Amino acid sequence: MEQFYQLGWTLDSAGGVSGEAYMAEQDGQKLFLKRNSNPFIAALSAEGIVPKLVWTKRIETGEVVTAQHWKNGRELNANEMGQARVAHLLKKIHRSQPLLTMLKRMEMSPITPEIMLHKINASLSRDVLTHHVVRKALIYLEDHIPNLDPRFYAVVHGDVNHNNWLLSDKDELYLVDWEGAMIADWAIDIGMLLYNYVPESQWAEWLETYGVKETLDLNKRMKWYTVIQSIGMIQWSEEHKRFKEMNTWLEFLNDVMKSNLFI
Repeated sequence: MEQFYQLGWTLDSAGGVSGEAYMAEQDGQKLFLKRNSNPFIAALSAEGIVPKLVWTKRIETGEVVTAQHWKNGRELNANEMGQARVAHLLKKIHRSQPLLTMLKRMEMSPITPEIMLHKINASLSRDVLTHHVVRKALIYLEDHIPNLDPRFYAVVHGDVNHNNWLLSDKDELYLVDWEGAMIADWAIDIGMLLYNYVPESQWAEWLETYGVKETLDLNKRMKWYTVIQSIGMIQWSEEHKRFKEMNTWLEFLNDVMKSNLFI
């Protein structure tokens, strides 16, 4: 990013795991810069899902840098995740044909439950497999693979953690960090959100706001995806030696497995 310094910009790290995001400022103008950003960002900007894309440039290293309007704001907190505007923005994303068309143009194929299960089985370490709840969950996944209707395939974010929701100081809501975007069952996003943030007694109301009815089939799909994503987070935490987070996810997985026993 040296050339931006040479052009008179000041750069400050904008955080994030990758360390490739910056807040750039020059003459009072602020931009959010990111190296090697997902090319999907242009379509997301056009739909108003992320802050507006200003430009895209290839720098001397061959890397691509994107610049978006800088938004002063904050992350949503856990208690705000059940709000109607969260449901409405997810519905907009999952129903968007332009976004789905863009991912297809990028030659992205749908991620089926079978593909997800194969990947998780291939990724688990011996240490993770020592946990009884993980082994029990893997058996559950094998026995309850969703029989998916192709109509359920949509653009899926894949990590709807409250930290990825940006609320600007002008009350604009965005969903950011799209590195894991995929074509898959939209219940992937819904399941993790509901199990993490919304009391089960309020699921029917939240789903109605989102635009669907709570059904046995939907509950089965949400539980299956939440279980498999939780195992993935346990493995990720173990690999990065974040053992406190790993234990939190193990407890969460155990709670999910105990919930809705009829499914």
